Amino acid sequence: MAGNNSYTIVEYFGGDDGYRCGYCKNDKGNFSHGMWSHSMTVQDYQDLIDRGWRRSGKYVYKPIMKKTCCPQYTIRCHALNFQPSKSHKKILKKMSKYISKGDLPAAQEDGKKHWRTREPMDSVCEEAGPREPTKVCQSDLKTNSSSSLILQFCFDSHSSSSGAGLGADPSRPPSRKAKDLRRERRLQKDQKRQHGAGVSPAKPAHTNQTKTLEEFISESLEDSSSDRLEVRLVRSNPPNPQFKASFDASYQVYKLYQMAIHKDPPDKPSESQFRRFLCDSPLEAEHSPDGPEMGYGSFHQQYWLDGRIIAVGVIDILPTCVSSVYLYYHPDFTSLSLGSYSALREIAFTRKLQKQSTKLCYYYLGFYVHSCPKMRYKGQYRPADLLCPESYTWVSVEQCIPLLNNSRYARLNQDPDAGDSQAVKDVGRALVLHKRTVMPYIVYSRKFKGRSDTAEVQEYASLVGQDCAERILLYRS
Repeated sequence: MAGNNSYTIVEYFGGDDGYRCGYCKNDKGNFSHGMWSHSMTVQDYQDLIDRGWRRSGKYVYKPIMKKTCCPQYTIRCHALNFQPSKSHKKILKKMSKYISKGDLPAAQEDGKKHWRTREPMDSVCEEAGPREPTKVCQSDLKTNSSSSLILQFCFDSHSSSSGAGLGADPSRPPSRKAKDLRRERRLQKDQKRQHGAGVSPAKPAHTNQTKTLEEFISESLEDSSSDRLEVRLVRSNPPNPQFKASFDASYQVYKLYQMAIHKDPPDKPSESQFRRFLCDSPLEAEHSPDGPEMGYGSFHQQYWLDGRIIAVGVIDILPTCVSSVYLYYHPDFTSLSLGSYSALREIAFTRKLQKQSTKLCYYYLGFYVHSCPKMRYKGQYRPADLLCPESYTWVSVEQCIPLLNNSRYARLNQDPDAGDSQAVKDVGRALVLHKRTVMPYIVYSRKFKGRSDTAEVQEYASLVGQDCAERILLYRS
């Protein structure tokens, strides 16, 4: 084993006593299981989010679906089959008009005074009060070239190879298509002039129904005389030079966003809170020969307009998906619908990555909360699936909505025989880390017979699944 970045180490906290719900504002209605992740491989996190977990910084949590006031269902979009709706096209046209003419559209109002704004891609549970790891655990986990963990049996380690730099920004629209679109527009203008002179115009090469998402995005940017809008992908963990150089500018946008949109007092969105919430990540940089060029891990997608940051999308690039973590933007640009615009750009980005890594074909939008009407917009990025909270299988949104209209909580998979394929069969095979030594739980329990943590380890293993329990190191003090 090369070092502590090649495997996942977690500290499980169990369930909580309830905290404030960010959706219905119930003071004690939101319940979740939680664990602190000291390090995590991208494959382990992929498997965890496919069992309903999500991360907030280094804290990973799983809503207790039958107990929480607003059940949160993991949602994913089939990026390769996505087609923008009429409302999506309007958002792209709105951006196009602003870039070409500089006209900031009038923001829609809800009532007379309140802006109607879109929620970020994921309302992570800051109210959950993510617990810090124990001091003992932190000292136990320190490793260097001359000190490593002792393994009491052999198991395959997860390897991560070094990779090249970011290279060209994959989120930028391809230049060839932009040129083709400009050529097509010139042709259409010529046809209009001919039509005015009595010549019948030829049928356009494309119609709106056949345009791809990438074409709509390119078209929205092509009228600009210069590259006014630029999307930069910067790695946030470990932070690369571009991330460090733009940190303060990005933080200032976050602070303004939290105060204006979420009504935070000025002292709440502190720099340390920003780092902990949106910069810290347990995911280290990983590269693989068949993976995307920039590798896997945690990134910020910065939207630069005329040389300044106006929005930032926090994302994780995982083996089979791009996972949206959060979106914040400068309040002056609320009327540009940057939340929805960034989602469209992230879907296009996912499709770009899929050309480099064939397995990476989904876009995860965080949680879908049907009981909260303002969070239902995520179901509009179709085709989309929701994760069944009992069988951990994917079910199309269309099949889920009638069930969720009848009940806040529902088993989405209607096949009564469908079960959890990762249900725990042998908790004794779960790996634990104790005093720098890794061992199966059955060995640990025999060594320390006086400890009564079997129920806790059983609960943890059932939540992460058998395979993850056999790979992830569960810290025991």
